[in-house]
Amino acid sequence: MTTPTAVPRLWSVTDVSAFLGIPVGTLYQWRHRRIGPRASRVGRHLRYDPADVRAWLDQKAA
Repeated sequence: MTTPTAVPRLWSVTDVSAFLGIPVGTLYQWRHRRIGPRASRVGRHLRYDPADVRAWLDQKAA
């Protein structure tokens, strides 16, 4: 019997905003300018993979 793997929950724009401590509007500007963390559309909603956000942040800190 196999155990289902837990899929991490994707973050909303509000979640990423709180994590990074920046306004939501800044995330939208970064997405438009293609300089922020990678995001995907799920339906009409913007979602972020927490691992991608952390990797982007680590890359910026280096």
